[in-house]
Amino acid sequence: MDNSIISNKFKSFALKECQGSSDLYEFLSLRIADDEELLNLASEAGEGQPVPNLLFGAIHYLLLKGMDHGLKEFYPTIVEYPRGEEESFFYFKEFCRLYSQQIKELLKTKLVQTNEVRRCSYLFPVFHFIHEQSKKPLALIEIGTSAGLQLLWDKYCYSYGTREVYGDQESKVHLSSEIKGSRKPIFPESIPPVASRLGIDLHTNDLNDKEDYLWLNSLIWPEHQERRALFEKAAECVKENPITLIQGDGVQLLPELIKDMPDGHAICVFHTHVANQMPAKTKEKLLQEIKRIGQNRDIFHIYNNIQDRDLHLDYYLESHEHKRVAGKTEGHGKWFTWEL
Repeated sequence: MDNSIISNKFKSFALKECQGSSDLYEFLSLRIADDEELLNLASEAGEGQPVPNLLFGAIHYLLLKGMDHGLKEFYPTIVEYPRGEEESFFYFKEFCRLYSQQIKELLKTKLVQTNEVRRCSYLFPVFHFIHEQSKKPLALIEIGTSAGLQLLWDKYCYSYGTREVYGDQESKVHLSSEIKGSRKPIFPESIPPVASRLGIDLHTNDLNDKEDYLWLNSLIWPEHQERRALFEKAAECVKENPITLIQGDGVQLLPELIKDMPDGHAICVFHTHVANQMPAKTKEKLLQEIKRIGQNRDIFHIYNNIQDRDLHLDYYLESHEHKRVAGKTEGHGKWFTWEL
């Protein structure tokens, strides 16, 4: 990938994603964007990967592994009182020089697989809408599942700026989110029934494996302590509720996985912030495959990052096509709008 393209990715990452969310990553991204040496290093990232997320994840991973360097003083995940980001770039660049080989290896072999659990805050009402439309138990298939955190959305509880709590009232995983705008979803009095849950990923993550757990933790931004706490609680929930995870290409495997699913189940194919890693032809193939399946049976598809960043719901009931925008969403699920 050309360095000018990578530079623009870091600038966009700083201004569109980090601003107001991570001072450290915003500051570093804008400086990396003007540094040829670091852009060359970032160019080692695997094809289709979100380069800034992967580079920062790799460096965070090495620091959490115990690399003893002054850069750690800027990370609240490592020190109790981190230094301000204004002096971080010198240490960041020096760290990248010292550990360039280890960083390159991570960039070539690791994938960005955060699969932020708070995104379930907007999936929860969408799955309720699907159940209302289908009147059937839900058969979940998540593409790009990572460790399967979002497949257990019915095992979490939710609040949306009021005293009301929805979902599993006994859950230790409490997700809060803000609903912006005048339109609000109708929340279910009871949790929509889940008949089955299946996750597919090019590389599945086992939360019982220390290496996988550390990598997923490294992808969470240093200042995001609440996200990290939610990840830890959701990880425990996954350990208590084992999920079937399949390693492979979800788009290719989808027809075979659906083939034997009972007609009495509503098939729900979903993925959040995964399609941005898919080539254009793969995105089109997935949409066409959903449409083909929809000619013979009911199917629902929840996704973003194919046409745009909005959350979409395409579904087929009795061979009739419906295409809806569910709303706009913040990348980590802190807020969303509702349009269904």
